[in-house]
Amino acid sequence: MQPLNRHAARLCAAAFLTTSLAAAAQSGDAPAKVIILPERAEAIYNQYHYAPAVRVGNRVIVSGIPAAGPGTYRDQVKRMFGIALSILRMSGASMADVIEIQTFHVNARNSDDFQKELADFLEVHKEYLPVHYPAWTAIGNAVLLAPGAVVEMRLEAVIGSGQAARVEKIPAAAPVTPATK
Repeated sequence: MQPLNRHAARLCAAAFLTTSLAAAAQSGDAPAKVIILPERAEAIYNQYHYAPAVRVGNRVIVSGIPAAGPGTYRDQVKRMFGIALSILRMSGASMADVIEIQTFHVNARNSDDFQKELADFLEVHKEYLPVHYPAWTAIGNAVLLAPGAVVEMRLEAVIGSGQAARVEKIPAAAPVTPATK
C-alpha cells in the first residue's frame, strides 16, 4: 500500500469531518436553530427575510433593533432597550446574560459629537446593564433602514451566563520591545 500524498490526506480528512458533522446533525447532537418571532414581527420577518432573534443551544443573537419613534433621544433609546429585553426574555435569556452589543449611531459625525451622544446613551445603558458589562462596539455615522432611527443595537447573549458573571482583573502586560521578543 502506498502512503497518501498531502492533498489526498486533506481530502480524506475533509470527507471524514463532513461525514462526522452530518452524522451528528442527523443523530440530534447538533442544537436546533430556533427562530424567535414576536407576534407583531411576522410581516417584517417575511418582507425582509430576517429573524428578530435566533437561539441555538444556549446562545441567543438578537438582530438590530432601531431606536425610533416619538420622544427624545433618551425616550427612543429606552424603548429600544425595552424591546431588546422583551426579545431576550422570549428567548429564555436576560440582560444579565448579554455578552456583546453592537450599536450603530446616525448622528455621530466626529469624535466630539460621538462622545456627547454616548454620554446620553450610557444613561439608559446603565439602567439595563448596571454590572458585568458586555463587550461593546459602537459605530458612528451609520445609515439605518428604519426611518428616523437615531441608533440601532444588536445583541448576543448566552442563557444563564449572567448568574455566575464576574470580573477578572488581569495585570497589564509589559510592553513588547525588540529586545524582549
